Amino acid sequence: MGPVHPANINLRRAPVQQRSADRLARILDACAGLLDETGYEQLSTRDVAVRAGVPIGSVYRFFSNKRALVDALAHRNLDRYAERITGRLATIPADDWRAAIDAVLDEYLAMKRSAPGFALVDFGAPAPAQDPSGDANVRVAERLAGLLAAHLGRLPDGDLLRMILVCVEAADALFQLAFRIDPAGDPAVVEETRHLLRSYLARVLDRRPAE
Repeated sequence: MGPVHPANINLRRAPVQQRSADRLARILDACAGLLDETGYEQLSTRDVAVRAGVPIGSVYRFFSNKRALVDALAHRNLDRYAERITGRLATIPADDWRAAIDAVLDEYLAMKRSAPGFALVDFGAPAPAQDPSGDANVRVAERLAGLLAAHLGRLPDGDLLRMILVCVEAADALFQLAFRIDPAGDPAVVEETRHLLRSYLARVLDRRPAE
């Protein structure tokens, strides 16, 4: 069971003891499994409580409603995605940015195909966010820009963040297409996405950083 990062999610109450953290993780696991079975509209906090084996009050101790619950799951997904990428980047030479981008795409596809609930709720709830600063793709781009900048020995400046955000938006749209064509993700569309992002990023990342 992966760690829970309460600082990154809008909890009513952050878990202090390990038992409370484990209960929160079970609630999020139950939410993820039910999303695959029922979808977002039919998801209920009561069903989540039953699946998690906890009183309904335990769910409301952490979350005000199912939207807050799903948002928390999305934040946990992003944390786990970042952890997976970090592990992959540790095996990739710092100057091989193409392999780093491949790792970013490959880990997303792996979670899309196997992580419970991820096909419906990856890094954001199905309904659009009210606050633009909470936009899921912006959060993803910020996290990826930081990881890639550190790996490549670059400064995480505004230009890099903007480019990564463009890549995230493009990949999001194209992967939606790939999974509409094929439930496992159409290989041809995935490969075209890979080529598109590499070509776009090459104009900046092929340059040597200033000494």
